[in-house]
Amino acid sequence: MTSVDMRTPEALAEAERWTAHNYHPLPVVVTEAEGAWVTDVDGRRYLDMLAGYSALNFGHRHPGLIAAAHAQLDRVTLTSRAFVHDQFGEFCQSLAQLCGKDLVLPMNTGAEAVETAIKVSRAWGYRVKGVETDRAEIIVASDNFHGRTTTIVSFSTDPDARNDFGPYTPGFVVVPYGDLTALTDAITPNTVAVLLEPIQGEAGVLVPPAGYFAGVRAACDEHNVLLVADEIQSGLGRTGRTFAIEHEGVVPDMYVLGKALGGGIVPVSAVAADRAVLGVLKPGEHGSTFGGNPLACAVGIEVVRLLATGEFQRRSAELGERLHEGLNALVGKGVVTVRGRGLWAGVDIDPALMTGRQACERLAERGVLAKDTHGSTIRLAPPLVVTAEELDHAVAQLAAILAG
Repeated sequence: MTSVDMRTPEALAEAERWTAHNYHPLPVVVTEAEGAWVTDVDGRRYLDMLAGYSALNFGHRHPGLIAAAHAQLDRVTLTSRAFVHDQFGEFCQSLAQLCGKDLVLPMNTGAEAVETAIKVSRAWGYRVKGVETDRAEIIVASDNFHGRTTTIVSFSTDPDARNDFGPYTPGFVVVPYGDLTALTDAITPNTVAVLLEPIQGEAGVLVPPAGYFAGVRAACDEHNVLLVADEIQSGLGRTGRTFAIEHEGVVPDMYVLGKALGGGIVPVSAVAADRAVLGVLKPGEHGSTFGGNPLACAVGIEVVRLLATGEFQRRSAELGERLHEGLNALVGKGVVTVRGRGLWAGVDIDPALMTGRQACERLAERGVLAKDTHGSTIRLAPPLVVTAEELDHAVAQLAAILAG
């Protein structure tokens, strides 16, 4: 048995020995966490500037979320959807109202929610739009990241996510992200949906050109096509709005949600849409043993309550300005470009200085946790409970490693 007080080298060796190597984590072994900070097994503290890829928008162990989970653990944790439990209706109602939609279908992981959106879009295409059976097409964007199931990687353009996992699922058309003309030209009578991230996270926090989503919305309306917004990373306060697509003044036909919906406690995801879309499903056609379980719903209810105050959206908007101001001051001083919105940033490091991985390793040595992607890019997505002083500290550490 592994001892709970194992030190970092031993803990890393144990993990390396017993786990598949589908991740390449930084050499940090977390044992405690609170707010925007984590502590490793050696007692060293780190400022978490990743927040579980936005799963920890409300910080580690938010008191309200922990209390909701504890209270539910003392009552009932799982029933399956064969029955209805007393948290289910309130969760679905509150989330539907937050989204401005009629219905919610709860699942567990983000990838499951994306798969749900795909199935619903196809069913809608056949049963409502009248597309010929097995001819439905969904338009997606290059450099997308919607998950890692076999269907989802079928329309990935990332070789690491896609290669050697075929044969691939047909029915997807890939167009360049942000290219409205290419997207519009790709629409055919068989197109049932356009599936997009309002901001592409894994690609390096890529923000589309102004007016892009308004154009996509107009094209979808013209051709009777569903607009599906994957807000798994970008939503629930991350960018200074409840949903990132709000920055474009656009309302999608379907929201795909996950990560922060579980409050950093349990996996919770969902699809939200109006009855004319999500109502196409019939009993037995889709489901999940754990989807919408009592513990998940209790936590999800509290997440929606936190978002309903607007506090976290305001914090993200205001503190995001400070973060981006600090990062932009490093352009030309080891930083090439900064992108993003709110408390979300993609920072391109000068590749002549170091890779993104090396930057994250050096930041970790200085007590700041971040994650690299695509060569020399690092992603910053701190919990929305982070303070201005903590953000300044993180930027100062980045400046220090760039200065050598």
